[in-house]
Amino acid sequence: MKVDLFDFELPQELIALRPASPRDSARQLIVQAGGKPELADDVVSNLATHLSPGDVLVFNDTRVIPARLNGRRTGRGDTEPHIEVTLHMRTGEAGWKAFAKPGRRLAVGDRICFGSTGEACYAEVLTATVEAKGEGGEIDLAFNLHGAYLDEAIALHGEMPLPPYIASKRATDDRDRADYQTMFAAYDGAVAAPTAALHFTPELMQRLEARGVSHAFVTLHVGAGTFLPVKADDTADHKMHSEWGVVYDDVAARLNAARKAGGRIIAVGTTPLRLLESAADEDGVIHGWSGATDIFITPGYRFRAIDVLMTNFHLPKSTLFMLVSAFCGLDVMQRAYAHAIANSYRFYSYGDSSLLFPPPR
Repeated sequence: MKVDLFDFELPQELIALRPASPRDSARQLIVQAGGKPELADDVVSNLATHLSPGDVLVFNDTRVIPARLNGRRTGRGDTEPHIEVTLHMRTGEAGWKAFAKPGRRLAVGDRICFGSTGEACYAEVLTATVEAKGEGGEIDLAFNLHGAYLDEAIALHGEMPLPPYIASKRATDDRDRADYQTMFAAYDGAVAAPTAALHFTPELMQRLEARGVSHAFVTLHVGAGTFLPVKADDTADHKMHSEWGVVYDDVAARLNAARKAGGRIIAVGTTPLRLLESAADEDGVIHGWSGATDIFITPGYRFRAIDVLMTNFHLPKSTLFMLVSAFCGLDVMQRAYAHAIANSYRFYSYGDSSLLFPPPR
């Protein structure tokens, strides 16, 4: 499909720079594809009223690490240019894939020194060597530390990796360490938050439990590739970046049992949706699964594992807007986004929410 089909005009003032407070006070657009009414305005705190006993919410329990590192290239004479690195996928005890800016200033074999402000690069400072270069500024890094020691150094020197559409408008601050983390965050490894779950509070979870709606967790370490623009003219020519995830055996069994009993599987965000779709077979049975997924969902895709999707509002021409268009239909989502813009919904990671019910499949 032509990528231009997924374009729309978004006023810059609708890009949210801070989350709603309290979190579940964010607005939520209810989208019933083929329903009457098709669109309805609500708030996240009323989520339980749109779900039924026996439904299961699936959350991503990944934890965002401070994956943006600022350093300088060393070892090439007098010039030591500033390099910003955003880690996006761990490749080993001492290895990470990352996006470098400006990537053109780096070559294989270069060393980057992080966290030092003096003229020398001391041994105790975190350093990394460029082992390979890819497209779009992607590099493979081998650090001088490994395992837990590397994790501690990244936590010390790194910043929360706010998306570029926020970071370009304001500086990261201490509030983001809490704001850009869900209440379910448990396992370190993500460099972007599973933002649909940012809206949840303990009080909302209590209302859902009282309604008879249960929940389960999967883990997908969201990578910075989620923010990369689609540069191809046709979706068939776009290459998705991989992200590592796991669906636990007991979770798969619970979800299959819930569906068999008539409950619906509600993905809280596109990351659990993509992971569960990767783990489901052609009959819609979810299996225990782990590995890297680069699933790219566009209109025409047949969904197997997910019945309802809760998600934020996404970028024009992005893979995530393509995904929601596949879920509910491009024409439906074009009307939904036009309604959201006309009614001043807040967009992107810190923005408002939508609850998507697809047409009968």
